[in-house]
Amino acid sequence: MNAETRPPFLPAEWHPQSGVQLTWPHARTDWAYMLPEAEECFVRIAREIARRELLLIVTPDPQAIKAAIHSRINMGNVRFLVCETNDTWARDHGAITRIDGDTATLLDFTFNGWGLKFAAGKDNLITRQAVEARALNGRYENRLDFVLEGGSIESDGMGTLLTTSACLLSPNRNAAMNKAAIEAYLKSTLHLQQILWLDHGYLAGDDTDSHIDTLARFCSTDTIAYVKCNDADDEHHGPLAKMEEQLQSFLTPSGKPYRLLPLPLPAEICEDDQRLPATYANFLIINGAILYPTYGQSANDREAGSVLRRAFPNHEVVGIDCRPLIKQHGSLHCVTMQYPTHVIK
Repeated sequence: MNAETRPPFLPAEWHPQSGVQLTWPHARTDWAYMLPEAEECFVRIAREIARRELLLIVTPDPQAIKAAIHSRINMGNVRFLVCETNDTWARDHGAITRIDGDTATLLDFTFNGWGLKFAAGKDNLITRQAVEARALNGRYENRLDFVLEGGSIESDGMGTLLTTSACLLSPNRNAAMNKAAIEAYLKSTLHLQQILWLDHGYLAGDDTDSHIDTLARFCSTDTIAYVKCNDADDEHHGPLAKMEEQLQSFLTPSGKPYRLLPLPLPAEICEDDQRLPATYANFLIINGAILYPTYGQSANDREAGSVLRRAFPNHEVVGIDCRPLIKQHGSLHCVTMQYPTHVIK
């Protein structure tokens, strides 16, 4: 089936990419108190992306960023979009791309700061500005009547979506719609065949109401990597065990159980006596590589890398220290958004 005859679909993250968006931290974001530390983490992520594909940096001040990174990154692969931003979570304010034949459709959903928790008015305008500036190339589709974040959904590229009830059914997102209405909307808009709803599992300190990209991720059409807690005294043990049981009950469209690969839960990381939502599930798939977060925990970091090498035997697996990101309750996947071929040029 060629591109012209295949029905519209929501690509998996491993679909061939043109590039990745990073929305850069600056002094008017919540990163102000730790800006050099945050920027260094962004540079490390940016360097790995730009080695393999295009990188779109969204920022109100591109000249300052160019001066800071030009000697450390393949600048031939870097593009800039100049606009004001509230924060840096590109996964949730970036466009969600559907592929319609040979056209990329850039779906602009509302981002409301994870259920009205944080200001997001500037970030919610980024996708439209990116399309108008031709930083993103494709057919713009206004879906601002629906709240949806990229971190809340996982696609296998073949019509199956994985998500969590806690996030998509939270009252401060699409309260006027019940589960059946939300499922119907997503199936119609994203051209899905089935939605797998996880009803269990969470991370302490998470602001997103349990985004799926903190808990369980498609690695192929029949493989899911997920967070597992082996410490019976940890508060996550019971809920994550129930999540594992539910994952074991899920079936592929062909009726087979998924191959499940457990990722370790990082040891507790706290700031100001609050546990932070560190997770190895927050990895990014790019062309030829997996970028995954590490947390200065040698045994757990190594185990997570080993699991991801099993999941992606044909990819280079690269760990990046994301302890700075976790201080703002996110990680590597949260600050990135990938786009299929031809979208970034």
